[in-house]
Amino acid sequence: MSEMRPTIFVDADACPVKDEAKRVAERLGLVVVFVSNGGVRPSRDPMVKVVVVPAGADAADDWIVDEAQPNDIVLTADIPLASRAIDKGCHVLGFTGKPFTPASIGMALAMRDLKQHLRETGEISGFNSGYRPADRSAFLAALDTLGRKAIAAAGK
Repeated sequence: MSEMRPTIFVDADACPVKDEAKRVAERLGLVVVFVSNGGVRPSRDPMVKVVVVPAGADAADDWIVDEAQPNDIVLTADIPLASRAIDKGCHVLGFTGKPFTPASIGMALAMRDLKQHLRETGEISGFNSGYRPADRSAFLAALDTLGRKAIAAAGK
């Protein structure tokens, strides 16, 4: 039986860690697929794929969910996409290095809905905090660990 290596799918619209994802994928020998509505430069590297989907709500999310297989890795800050990918058996990691898991996704969805409601009612303003160097470092370490875990699982 041949080993099916996991693929890394990146929800690339507004992704602050594209270079980091490429670097970890290269180190681990994994294909990385950047999916967006546009604005991502094509790559000559055969291990880097760029997919441009039509503009529209959730088009990139739908493409990722359709193409991803169990044990693949999905990188996103989009909590509904994270939930759909988990339901498919994927490993999901946020851009700050925070994993989304079957145990944590319910609370993440509830908090997202609560914050959206509070913004709509004017109770809070703003969205997310800025991206910090510590987030980038945590992401690199978490993706490396997750990639190794997915590779080991594929070899079983």
